[in-house]
Amino acid sequence: MKKSKDEIKAFLGKDTEFEGKFSFTGSVRIDGKLTGEIFSNGTLIVGESAIIKSQIHVADMIISGEVHGDIFAENKIELNVPGKLFGNIQTPKLVLEEGVIFEGNCKMKDLGKEGEKDLALSEEKPEGLSVLK
Repeated sequence: MKKSKDEIKAFLGKDTEFEGKFSFTGSVRIDGKLTGEIFSNGTLIVGESAIIKSQIHVADMIISGEVHGDIFAENKIELNVPGKLFGNIQTPKLVLEEGVIFEGNCKMKDLGKEGEKDLALSEEKPEGLSVLK
């Protein structure tokens, strides 16, 4: 697992179970079980033994364990082996290592910018290209 830029401020060990709303600043590593909601402007690191069932709103997330739930990351989500992610994600940057499991939908949009244009195809004919009908 890659090290986070920030120093880890809190750690929930392998035999730890938490249920409820979890909020933090800085970086937190979870190796236990967490059920509920997670809110942070920092980095959440999910260790290999972790099982998380949660709606997650963070700046950055590094996953090596198992996550069930939707993730909204302002900067980046990184999924490392043997990570498993079951849920929908929204983030501007996504890193998937070969061998991970991701079942869900991904929307790659910068959450920090309002009014961003949709990436849908425009009806306008781009210059220099022909349109087949």
